[in-house]
Amino acid sequence: MRPGQAGYTLVELIVVVVLIGMMFMLAVPAVRDTLLNDSLKQATRRLTGATAELRADAMREHADTFLRISLDENRFWIETADMTAEKRAEVRQKESHTLPEDVRIADIQRIGEKKQTDGEAEIRFSKQGYAQPAAIHLVKDDRYVTLMIEPFLSKIRTYDRYVDLDEKTSPRS
Repeated sequence: MRPGQAGYTLVELIVVVVLIGMMFMLAVPAVRDTLLNDSLKQATRRLTGATAELRADAMREHADTFLRISLDENRFWIETADMTAEKRAEVRQKESHTLPEDVRIADIQRIGEKKQTDGEAEIRFSKQGYAQPAAIHLVKDDRYVTLMIEPFLSKIRTYDRYVDLDEKTSPRS
């Protein structure tokens, strides 16, 4: 190095690399846990996956299929139009999916109907692959997620806020 030029020694560079490595070791597990263990995101993924599977099953089996949701019990299951009452009861009992305890279904909104906040709701998927338009609102503490089921789109849109079905762009005030 020429006189008057400044530079870093190998020891200084090694110290900086070690400090950066230690920061990553502390930060990565916390970020990973936040992303993977967030129960609201987990519930969103679970419901989104179920609706995608349900739409595919309805088209493959050529049978109308329903996503049944119990707002009071915070769980959902899948039924087909041709199931007997006994089979429906069995599916509800044995094959329902319960959402995490700290997440609840705030309400379900369907076109032409008022928001449903309790009881059981159903969203119909036809054998042609069309879905009954609906918005499912999940809440955890003061955070909302909206799952938007649209008639002709196979992908479920998700919003990290409360979105009304008929407005789709205006968040809840």
